Amino acid sequence: MVHRKGSTRVSEDAEELVRVPLQAILLADSFAQKFRPITLERPKVLLPLVNVPMIDYTLGWLESAGIEEVFVFCCAHSKQVIKYLENSHWFSLQHFEVTTIESHNSVCAGDALHLIYERHVIHGDFVLVTGDTVSNMSLTQALQEHKGRRKKDNNAVMTMVIKRSKPSLITHQSRLGTDELFMAIDPYTKQLLYYGDKAD
Repeated sequence: MVHRKGSTRVSEDAEELVRVPLQAILLADSFAQKFRPITLERPKVLLPLVNVPMIDYTLGWLESAGIEEVFVFCCAHSKQVIKYLENSHWFSLQHFEVTTIESHNSVCAGDALHLIYERHVIHGDFVLVTGDTVSNMSLTQALQEHKGRRKKDNNAVMTMVIKRSKPSLITHQSRLGTDELFMAIDPYTKQLLYYGDKAD
């Protein structure tokens, strides 16, 4: 890298030469049936949390975290999600672009990602999030760690952000419901070695 006073910076790093907007894929469909019968007529992302649709919390967090482009993937109740977003303030922001992608054939998150890949709209690293995420976490450290891992190993294509939940004093469980996850992580490399149901 060469940098001279009064001159533009020349970098050997290809990523730094091309300015790519920070992108996110928001899955507006959970591809699950846990909230039925409530979600038979209304998508989970439009269910209110303190009188605000859950998707607003997710979009608000992505905007505050510096995301510039969001692709909202809609499947079940797609027309409701698209209509809500078109009438919201999210479509009119200058520095935050929201685009909807509709599908009626996808049955899982893998199908959604495959369809988005085929459309060639993602141009680098991206954040994948579900539309019912409520967070105020800064993404800066996670993105820096991901890029650092990827520079060391080309096979490091994904970084997961996981938070340990505290046991409830009422239920004595760390999560509600019966689904318990078991994860094995290498303490030195932070590589995920196993991810699955605890019952397995």
